[in-house]
Amino acid sequence: MTSPLSEEEILKILAYTENGTEDIISTRSKVFQKLDLDLDDLSLKELVALIAEKPALLRRPILMDDKRMQIGFNEDEIRTFLSRDYRRHELKEATLRSEAKGEG
Repeated sequence: MTSPLSEEEILKILAYTENGTEDIISTRSKVFQKLDLDLDDLSLKELVALIAEKPALLRRPILMDDKRMQIGFNEDEIRTFLSRDYRRHELKEATLRSEAKGEG
């Protein structure tokens, strides 16, 4: 992360989730395990403050635009955030590399 998330940004991330904290909190992280807490016992305000204080609790990466959000690494899902032109260019480059290897 380049800069800490604001409370507003954390609330926006939560608003985009389907399952709330279950979607964004990395329960396998060392930070989460050291806290030894039940997220259901926290108020929204307490949860947001905790995430702001300990951003390592979040699953990464988190990608968002105006319509959708992708949490965690999934190459196919992440590619959907790239422009169609960029994806076409990458496919063309990959095809050329593949053809060049086949000729060698």
